[in-house]
Amino acid sequence: MLVVDSVSDLAPNVGTVLGRSDWVPLRPELIASFGEVTGDEHWMHVDRDRAREESPFGDVIAHGFLLLSLVTGLGNQCYDVRRVRQWTNYGLERVRFTAPVTASDSVRLVMTLDELIPTATGAKLILGCELELENSSRPAMVAQWIVLTAEGSDHE
Repeated sequence: MLVVDSVSDLAPNVGTVLGRSDWVPLRPELIASFGEVTGDEHWMHVDRDRAREESPFGDVIAHGFLLLSLVTGLGNQCYDVRRVRQWTNYGLERVRFTAPVTASDSVRLVMTLDELIPTATGAKLILGCELELENSSRPAMVAQWIVLTAEGSDHE
């Protein structure tokens, strides 16, 4: 994990991997809970028996938006900026769910710093996010995450 004092200290790391998270198993209970919260309870996400019989994946699959939602927490394992006053999730670009993730799979985040654009109060970070799929050469998801920062006191 990369740890720096200020957002501007990230500048030498543009174009590089900031860090890799731990592997996260996608348990069927997590997938079903996400479906309940979001209202997406399609059988391919919640009915293991039916998914084993009818799905080409042989088990329930994780929601794409579940995979996307893991990025925030896993990103905290990739890098840390000690002195930042505010983080604002500005949005996402180029989100693609590139491989199915079943309830027996694990994923981890590889985060790169694609761009750092100074602003009047801090910086705009363009973070490359790739969820690696364990035992696969193909990632589960790729995206660019845009974060606005404002420098200031410790974030703790």
